Amino acid sequence: MSYSFDILGVTRVLTFFNYQQQHEQNPHRGKTYLGSYECSLDAFIKSTKMIPSRPNWDWDEVTNIMIKFWLKNEEKISYWKKELISGKQEENIIIARVVNFEALRNELESLFEA
Repeated sequence: MSYSFDILGVTRVLTFFNYQQQHEQNPHRGKTYLGSYECSLDAFIKSTKMIPSRPNWDWDEVTNIMIKFWLKNEEKISYWKKELISGKQEENIIIARVVNFEALRNELESLFEA
């Protein structure tokens, strides 16, 4: 399987929680979102354990993709760390997305079959 990981932005905890409750109940979805109070590799890896209706993916491979992202994107990570810190007046978290390309393709194909 092929996976992708990317940091998307900073949002309030309640906004992220509401999104997860509305959109992340399908365990066969092609993407999932991770939220963390810290912009660190360890924090995002830990957050994979807290995904609602956790998809049946190769989570070791997902972790490897996250590590590769961390090694190749120092500037992007520094930017998001600063954004998270500057937004601390409210209870904010940083959001990342993990995509399973095979599951996403199946999800999109099913839209056209209906």
